[in-house]
Amino acid sequence: MAFTEQDRNTELAAPMECQVDTDLAPLLAAFQERDAELNRRESQVRLRMQALAVADTELQKKLDALRDAETRLRDTIALAETASENDISALVAVYEAMKPKEAAALFDAMEPAFSAGFIGRMRPEIAAPILAGMRPETAYSISAILAGRNANVPQK
Repeated sequence: MAFTEQDRNTELAAPMECQVDTDLAPLLAAFQERDAELNRRESQVRLRMQALAVADTELQKKLDALRDAETRLRDTIALAETASENDISALVAVYEAMKPKEAAALFDAMEPAFSAGFIGRMRPEIAAPILAGMRPETAYSISAILAGRNANVPQK
């Protein structure tokens, strides 16, 4: 029997059905089920990867914001420390400019730990007459504080 061109085109246009051996049908069904399961898992993994990418972007934004906040905080602390240091230095200069007797009376009225901070920053030739003009108990307390303020510093 001879095939014509039309027979050949009709045969090519029709989908070819593969006849499955009845012994292989359960195996084919298992493969199809497994393929569907893999497709489902692949879809889940893709969704998780997208969620992780979004979370990673958000985390990076938050880390950048935290770094910026840390930098601003560090700058603010440095500014506050500088301002505080400037204020203390100005007070030390004021106390140094006072007459020793007047400064001694003022430091006698302060808590010894507080006044020790100022006296410890003064030049020795100015601090000595001030300490000499103070009550002996107060001068002793200030001297003990100044002597012991670095006692806990590690030694070599």
